[in-house]
Amino acid sequence: MNKLCVLLAAAIGVLLAPALALAQDWPARPVKIIVPFAAGGPADIYARYLGVRLQEALGQPFVVDDRPGAGSVIGTDAVAKSPADGYTLLLMSNTHTVNESLIPTKPFQLMRDFVPVAPINYSDLVLVVHPSVPANTLDELLKLAKAKPNGLNYASSGPGTPYHMAGELFKAMAEVSIVHVPYKGSSGARTDTIGGQVQMMFDAVTTMNEHVRAGKVRALGTTGRARSAVMPNVPTIAEAGVPGYEATIWLGLMAPKGTPPAIVAKLNAEIAKIVARPDVRDEWAKQGATAMTMNPEEFTRYMNDDIAKWARIVKISGAKADQ
Repeated sequence: MNKLCVLLAAAIGVLLAPALALAQDWPARPVKIIVPFAAGGPADIYARYLGVRLQEALGQPFVVDDRPGAGSVIGTDAVAKSPADGYTLLLMSNTHTVNESLIPTKPFQLMRDFVPVAPINYSDLVLVVHPSVPANTLDELLKLAKAKPNGLNYASSGPGTPYHMAGELFKAMAEVSIVHVPYKGSSGARTDTIGGQVQMMFDAVTTMNEHVRAGKVRALGTTGRARSAVMPNVPTIAEAGVPGYEATIWLGLMAPKGTPPAIVAKLNAEIAKIVARPDVRDEWAKQGATAMTMNPEEFTRYMNDDIAKWARIVKISGAKADQ
């Protein structure tokens, strides 16, 4: 029996040796992080932030490649079709878990064609209106929307994005009719909301806070369970008039299915080290973002739960990919 155990251990060692060697050698050349969203949004910003620190830790460049379009489908499909060798990664968000039910005809399935690597962070959204909108509180906005059905427009970075779904959830729970105006990225939506071409928007606290402080837009409510630490004077939407309302944006990293588990584990460990650093957590907290840490198995469960959650919300809200 002892001899058999020794032989089995030796056989397992032979089988695992190539994978372990691959992980030890990886990365031997630059790694590409594809961001399927427009430049300037949270996904792009944190992909670059993470890339710099992964390069410092692993000794190879982590190059960010923005490929927006079709509600994240174009860039995501490019990663799905890439070699599963650890050199092409996907910076994803809960747009992807929404799209599993919102866009069932897309050319990939998230949990079939990708492997979860690690979460990065999450942040609340903030509902802002242009100063020309005659509403200083959420209650005033709700009264205005109910008095003029479809008289208000809200911008988003495209169908299925957290900005879009936050708006659809708001419409369903507040029982108001507001017209969705989708853009190809959050930067265009943000610019037109600040410029007054569109009256309102749900945007990440991390990117809209500076414009609120400058008086370019008026904040009426944040979307978390508790008030945002960077906007303590702004009530949550739940406390301001829509009980139970909650919506956030979270970011994570995935790789093509078949990427060696040893590489996935190595990446997960390095990202966990980065997001656990006190300086990183402090910097993100000042921006309104909270670090997330999970191993690949925990992140897989988290994503499956999020897919189920948004499937229910898509059904309840009646949201469509072409609206």
